[in-house]
Amino acid sequence: MRRVTLFVNGTCTNGKVVAVYGSLEDLLCVAGSKLGIRASNVYNGNGGLIDDIALIRDDDVLYVSEGDSFEDPQDDPRGPDKDQTHTDWLTLNVGGRCFTTTRSTLVSKEPESMLAHMFREKDVWANKRDRQGAYLIDRSPDYFEPILNYLRHGQLIINEGINPLGVLEEARFFGIEQLAEQLEALIKSSQPPDDHSPLTRKEFIRFLLATTTKSELRCQGANLQGVKMLCTNAEGASLRGCNFEDPAGVKANLEGANLKGVDMEGSQMTGINLRVATLKNAKLKNCNLRGATLAGTDLENCDLSGCDLQEANLRGSNVKGAIFEEMLTPLHMSQSVR
Repeated sequence: MRRVTLFVNGTCTNGKVVAVYGSLEDLLCVAGSKLGIRASNVYNGNGGLIDDIALIRDDDVLYVSEGDSFEDPQDDPRGPDKDQTHTDWLTLNVGGRCFTTTRSTLVSKEPESMLAHMFREKDVWANKRDRQGAYLIDRSPDYFEPILNYLRHGQLIINEGINPLGVLEEARFFGIEQLAEQLEALIKSSQPPDDHSPLTRKEFIRFLLATTTKSELRCQGANLQGVKMLCTNAEGASLRGCNFEDPAGVKANLEGANLKGVDMEGSQMTGINLRVATLKNAKLKNCNLRGATLAGTDLENCDLSGCDLQEANLRGSNVKGAIFEEMLTPLHMSQSVR
């Protein structure tokens, strides 16, 4: 096994000893991780560009660049004002609170992030400093702390009382994509299930099959936007105050459904399709049935008082004993019922 010492192009301090294996691309990947740069080129001590890993010998000293030309490290006049290396310690003043870390922490874990671009080299972004020399960053320190710890050890840890949404916003701001994805998954998993999400016909039928007695089925106030329930058996179910109206224009379809004795009082059913459905003895009081299709529907003894039946199609429906008192919109004469 060959070992080499790697330096950032143009420098001769803070080198990293690594094992050479695989291809040249593998070496560049390791070099980028160890040196905290986007490694593109490898040079020998004489400035020769290495394009084949077979040219590398054991104990070679190599210089890695981000694509720039070779710089002789002997011409590097290191002094107190020279660019800091990637393992130097530095202090960040985030919203008035100071954090001390290394440059490699900020640039290695997420090399494409805003923090990596800010601190890969000194003053690339013309960073402002306070009187103690700390870099000033105008962000929330509480939300920044979990981000810094993630860059240190790769684990997402949020202290009690810290809103993950705030940390997510900071992760997006600093361009730390992997952390943002973890936070999005965490927030989604911690949210309670949406009890009013639209049901598909398959989901609703599964619910019906799991209910031994249909009269025990209760979905009061459920959001059933555009649900498909063709020929479904929901006899005696309680669907009071449900919303079947889809603002996107998708019509709920209950054609041929058995809704005998169902309680749908106060439900929103604009444009619903109840053709040839059975609604005998059902309670539809104060329902919005505007534009509904009730052709051939069995409405015997159905309570339709207070319903809005404007433009509803009742052609061929059975309205024997049906209650239409207090109906908001009178039936049009063109609508034929039997």
